[in-house]
Amino acid sequence: MVRKIAIYGKGGIGKSTTTQNTAAAMAHFHDQKVMIHGCDPKADSTRMILRGTMQKTMMDTLREEGEEACTVDNIMSTGFGGIKCVESGGPEPGVGCAGRGVITAITLMEMQKVYEDNLDFVFFDVLGDVVCGGFAMPIRDGKAEEIYVVASGEMMALYAANNLCKGMVKYANQSGVRLGGIICNSRNVDGELDLMEEFCKRLGTQMIHFVPRDNIVQKAEFNKRTVVDFDAECNQANEYGTLGGKIINNDNFVIPQPLAMEELEELVVEYGVLD
Repeated sequence: MVRKIAIYGKGGIGKSTTTQNTAAAMAHFHDQKVMIHGCDPKADSTRMILRGTMQKTMMDTLREEGEEACTVDNIMSTGFGGIKCVESGGPEPGVGCAGRGVITAITLMEMQKVYEDNLDFVFFDVLGDVVCGGFAMPIRDGKAEEIYVVASGEMMALYAANNLCKGMVKYANQSGVRLGGIICNSRNVDGELDLMEEFCKRLGTQMIHFVPRDNIVQKAEFNKRTVVDFDAECNQANEYGTLGGKIINNDNFVIPQPLAMEELEELVVEYGVLD
């Protein structure tokens, strides 16, 4: 049965980069059949998988050609490792609610049974740290059963991760959604590993992987590729392969226990981490 995963995290934390690199590693190293459904209005959740191609979004297709044009052939592309790619897109700038585009896009995909089409994993790459409206749909309506949060040892990244966990708690009983862990996308701040381990411990979850900072990630992006596509034998490709393997074999799913703001601030001070 296909496993549906939503990836959340603070804007700019490297969520889409982490999602695409992990998906590529799962396809390449672990022979998994993967789909990425981009849920960000910027529609850049699949660009590296498609080697720089910005595919037409579902919302643009819907506006310009009508619902009958939102077929799999028109709105889905296949990229590196056979990864299937769809972008929800959003409204015209300054008009309407982008979250509604996520709701519409996921509903259309479900109607066409795309998520059930011989897949092992579907990743929903969701905008920033928003947990309201359409962007909360993967959590609220159980569209994704597993949530992973990308964070780092910076105060605002931890604050966003903690807020996301509060949203998860609110919807966990009605939707059955569970937290699979925190992915640390390292920023090389002082005491980061120890801080992240303690933060996860207090949340009642695991740090599923600590992804070290490596300039080859940016180099691969400049070449419009994931790290695995760019150089499958480099250390960072192995890191994403390890993360992918941990997600595949993960059976540690919890309802998190978010920290009070005072506790979070004290934790950051204790480990001497400042933004």
